[in-house]
Amino acid sequence: MKKPAKYPKTISLLPAGTELITAIATDNCLVGRSHECDWPPEVKNLPALTSAAIDPLASSSAIDQQVKASQGAPLFTVEESLLTSLAPDLIVTQAACDVCAVDAKQVIAIADTIRLADGTSPDVLTLSPESLGDLFSDIVRVGEALGATEQAKHLLDVLKKRCKNVVTQCHASSDHHSHQNIARPNSARPHIALIEWLDPPMSAGNWVPEMIQMVGATDALGADGGKSHWIDWADVAAADPDVVILIPCGFELQRVLTEAKTPAVWPHLKDLRATREGNLFAVDGHHLFNRPGPRLIDSLEVLAEIVHPEVFQFKATTQFAKRIES
Repeated sequence: MKKPAKYPKTISLLPAGTELITAIATDNCLVGRSHECDWPPEVKNLPALTSAAIDPLASSSAIDQQVKASQGAPLFTVEESLLTSLAPDLIVTQAACDVCAVDAKQVIAIADTIRLADGTSPDVLTLSPESLGDLFSDIVRVGEALGATEQAKHLLDVLKKRCKNVVTQCHASSDHHSHQNIARPNSARPHIALIEWLDPPMSAGNWVPEMIQMVGATDALGADGGKSHWIDWADVAAADPDVVILIPCGFELQRVLTEAKTPAVWPHLKDLRATREGNLFAVDGHHLFNRPGPRLIDSLEVLAEIVHPEVFQFKATTQFAKRIES
């Protein structure tokens, strides 16, 4: 990779990449974004270079049906002429999920057609994190690509300290059994289920089981890392979790609250013990949990506060999480 000037003209085609770039680079090096990049809010002033081929505002079930009906066809289109005219030095994209953002192969093919002033093509940096460790590695990689290794190291130090604070306090709380009002009888660790899609339901994977461990809880759905996977609502009922948290990918908080009460979903939630005991929560799955950028640590803190409300009070919980009343 060529040595970038400070800073290279950069396009980000995924929201997590945009959040990483803006958290690392003190100057504004972004010249373009994906249509889903909306944080920090000022990036919405940049030209959007992608659009969705499906209706992202449809119900969970309708979106799922549209994805299946696409039969592998691209779910996103790229404004190639606009991207080319911006002449970026660096394009940041992803290879983790074709449903979440534009396909990396498509981006690399477009980049290869662009000729910059020095005769080279833009560098393409592909991110595909599956764990918090991968996120931390991506911070280093983005920092190197931007020529901002010191800023990346500083961000890394801050995020790791916040993780350590959560783990230390959660485990101290667990040692004192102060959350027995949540945990099932004869269990020191609450069993919690994080649901990443609602209709049909999906158990959250990747970094989520790791976060569950970090807050001193047990994954009721037994994902233990690996990819998110489809489940049945009967699996959730059988697991009888102490806490259920809905985090559907791409859904902001109000939309999660609304969809939870629909006829397709609510009958499966209303009779759960967690719901009866006031431990059913909606969390903004658009901004938190599903974006492997710096706010994964906000997500960890929100999870910690839900499990240990007597220990933590985070601004993100007030903003992005809400108890669902039965």
